[in-house]
Amino acid sequence: MTLRMTFKDHFSRLASEYSAFRPDYPAALFGYLAGLCREHRAAWDCACGSGQASAGLAAHFEQVIATDASAQQVAAAAAHPRITYRVAAAEHSGIESDSVDLVTVAQALHWFDLDAFYAEVRRVLRSSGILACWTYGVLRVEGHAIDDLVREFYTDIVGPYWPPERRLVDEGYRELSFPFPELDAPALQMQERWDRPHLLGYLRTWSGTARYVEQVGRDPVEDLGKRLASFWPDSHSDRLIRWPLALRVGRKA
Repeated sequence: MTLRMTFKDHFSRLASEYSAFRPDYPAALFGYLAGLCREHRAAWDCACGSGQASAGLAAHFEQVIATDASAQQVAAAAAHPRITYRVAAAEHSGIESDSVDLVTVAQALHWFDLDAFYAEVRRVLRSSGILACWTYGVLRVEGHAIDDLVREFYTDIVGPYWPPERRLVDEGYRELSFPFPELDAPALQMQERWDRPHLLGYLRTWSGTARYVEQVGRDPVEDLGKRLASFWPDSHSDRLIRWPLALRVGRKA
């Protein structure tokens, strides 16, 4: 599937929450990607948000160029000596041609004009450079009753308010075009231990939740928090949260 999209800004108004509540990607992911690269001079983290993947890349590359179309997201990112943050569209990065060893897109490929983005990737990647795109779907929460309530919230409460591109996330990007010789990727997952307020903060960063608030005029997370309290009475006790990662990786021919 090839899609053409213009920038849809679902997240600028949530930049501080995004930075505070989004999960971190596993260190094994960045180790795997670095191992595929012949050199480690520069990586481009495209649609970096507030830098969740940028910091992981900085452990392996001399320089990370992190771009996002949202100035608010970039402003919320934590400074790092190896990371240069820029406001730029995925399709027009402003990066020098043949200058990066790795391009990454974390949880954002479904928003791009894919043909234009892939042309930009070919332009900026060095010979045999790597493109890696990943996404994660709905979380699983420790405790059956809690997990059931969160999944009901995802599908039934905010489900009708998800942008149509969310379907591509649920499919693990398998239906998106990917015109690079594809490599086998390992099975990886993200995991965190969060207390109840942190989980609720994360749910407020969902674009579906934000659209519910805009259209209905109230915060559905408040209702969910009250329901969760019956099964999670100590709000500051933590529980294991997991997200399976869907990863597509290709090498520039």
